[in-house]
Amino acid sequence: MEMTFLQGLWFILIFVLITGYFVLDGFDLGVGALYPFLAKDEKEKAVLRRVIGPVWDGNEVWLLTAGGALFAAFAPAYATTFSGFYLAIMLVLFGLIIRAVSIEFRAHDPHDGPMWDRLFFIGSIVPALLFGVAVGNVLNGLPLNANGDYTGGFFALLNPFALVCGLLGLAQFMVQGLSWTALKTLPGDLHDRATALRGKMQLLVVALFVVATLLYFTIVGSTLADGVPAILRIVFLAVIVVSIIAGIVLGKKGASADLLTFFVSCAMCLGLVGLTGASLFPNIVPAFDPTLSISIAGAASSEAALTAMTIITCIGLPLVLIYHVLVYRTFAGKIQDGDLGDY
Repeated sequence: MEMTFLQGLWFILIFVLITGYFVLDGFDLGVGALYPFLAKDEKEKAVLRRVIGPVWDGNEVWLLTAGGALFAAFAPAYATTFSGFYLAIMLVLFGLIIRAVSIEFRAHDPHDGPMWDRLFFIGSIVPALLFGVAVGNVLNGLPLNANGDYTGGFFALLNPFALVCGLLGLAQFMVQGLSWTALKTLPGDLHDRATALRGKMQLLVVALFVVATLLYFTIVGSTLADGVPAILRIVFLAVIVVSIIAGIVLGKKGASADLLTFFVSCAMCLGLVGLTGASLFPNIVPAFDPTLSISIAGAASSEAALTAMTIITCIGLPLVLIYHVLVYRTFAGKIQDGDLGDY
């Protein structure tokens, strides 16, 4: 079945939405995953909560939109992945719920602050890890039957390649969180620890990316369908390499380069998501048996549905972007002591 323009467009748009989530909610999850290790006292904990407080809930819109777009544009792929990853997805949802509750209750229930701090950490690190594990399993290929149903179990998802991808995603979430923390905090101990740890985490990202790449070519590569546009892989690989080098160089320039370093971290997220999409193409859910893979053309909704979705997106996406611009402009600048209240 030949792929149409709208089918290819929506494949790209879904990965654009995933990139938006990785970039924006990525620093939220990264800050939460580092929260008990980065903050040394109650004031610094308050700073980290304030760093993400005004924006975290709006950032999650990108995840909901990506899931909705997958359901509307490629329903069979949505059904296969969400049913196959059911337990993992529930753990992600519970983690996001716990994180949201802990952020809100921490501000109004200081007596149980330590408990909410622990839940904030758990609710951040679990989704950050499992997102990468899910991506690794999709790249690895899934055990599907002729009906497109997932035939494996939960523990089959915990294979070496997927776990390395999970750790790679978690490490990049942390780099994103550290870059945002450095950008939003005044010069001082917290800022210095964030920048120092960011450099170490960038090296960890490099190491995990190399391991994931080796596993991909030795274990996974032969299970994926042919016909992947090599040029796209090269482009996104170049983005990743340039981002790694630029991030390490800029990280040594101090606070003056915090904004550029954050943008470089965002480019790294773009490179990882783009490389994933290019590696999947022309499938959207590869199978161990290539003949059972769910292709973009085979899973796509009707042209009329995709046309309607495109029109709605042309109206809705600019509004979402305007909302984000207004929010980020409103809360721009470094976190000041006066922003913390009584902690």
